[in-house]
Amino acid sequence: MKKVNGHEIIQLFEQFSPKKYAIEGDPIGLQIGRLNKPVQTVMIALDVLEEVVDEAIQNNVQLIIAHHPIIFRPLKNVLTEQSQGKIIEKLIKHDIAVYAAHTNLDVAKGGVNDLLAKALGIQHTEILDPTYEEKLKKLVVYVPIDHEEAVRNALGAAGAGAIGHYSHCTFSAQGTGRFLPDEQTTPYIGKAGTLEEVKEVRIETIFPAKLEKKVINAMLQSHPYEEVAFDIYPLENQGEMLGLGRIGQLQEEMTLKEFAEHVKQSLDVNFVRVVGDLQDRIKKVAVLGGDGNKYFSRAKFKGADVFVTGDFYYHNAHDAMSIGLNIVDPGHNVEKVMKTGVAEQLSKMSMEKGFDVKYIASKIHTDPFTII
Repeated sequence: MKKVNGHEIIQLFEQFSPKKYAIEGDPIGLQIGRLNKPVQTVMIALDVLEEVVDEAIQNNVQLIIAHHPIIFRPLKNVLTEQSQGKIIEKLIKHDIAVYAAHTNLDVAKGGVNDLLAKALGIQHTEILDPTYEEKLKKLVVYVPIDHEEAVRNALGAAGAGAIGHYSHCTFSAQGTGRFLPDEQTTPYIGKAGTLEEVKEVRIETIFPAKLEKKVINAMLQSHPYEEVAFDIYPLENQGEMLGLGRIGQLQEEMTLKEFAEHVKQSLDVNFVRVVGDLQDRIKKVAVLGGDGNKYFSRAKFKGADVFVTGDFYYHNAHDAMSIGLNIVDPGHNVEKVMKTGVAEQLSKMSMEKGFDVKYIASKIHTDPFTII
């Protein structure tokens, strides 16, 4: 197993939750400490409270990946007799770095909103509010005929050629390649100083721009030539849309009252606030973790029978009633689903990479509200 540092952990994390997914102005990324140090244990947390920091210290954690930024607004000072200053002081003294992944983790595939939708049993999900389009590119590479299959397979394994529910999509056409190796070469085909003509295959495939480095590396490693002829083209085709919230179908229709109980059990909360007629039938569900007040009209426009979100405002509840949209508010803290979800995802990715690192989910309950 390979020993790793903080930079390698964050590079791994940003493969599925890159910073570019975040809403503009969101304070994400490294907020406290340093990444250029060995990391053996990473804690995944929803909030970075003092109790969470104490838990990290007890578990010999070197890095906390948190959903809610510990520094949300610029600090004018750090006073160690005050709560936030005391937390920052503890983190620095124990050399614990804090990295925040907020709206980028909301948007990411397998992130907060996908985890909530999965917990609620919402199927055939779509994006509720698109915020980011994944740009597409095309790779064209020229390959000797006897290596065509190896290169195509390597490209597909690297993620190229994925279109909808299809993978390994490529196009091939045969032609003649010509090259003149100089005296310093050891060509796979031909001799130095002799003009060579070779039957080659032109392979074309499409890929998300984020995979460019991975796709090119896979192509180069599977190609027999010393110098590979290839082109990269930007495409105007619409790429995959990502965004905030999810909307989809329940496997079985239920009443709003039954659905509210389902939300309580599925998201492990003691109560929910409900807006609407408890006998309304629920089939199509929109969900958005955290504060979703700005998105209830979008949920209605997309045909949702109910919108599951937190921190719903009094007057917005009246507005939702007026347009016939039911609301179930289980609170902001249900985003805690990200703790085990992200820990499991990173554990899997690290195992594939051979990284010697342990991921733990914080066990501290950080919901500030108690219902009496």
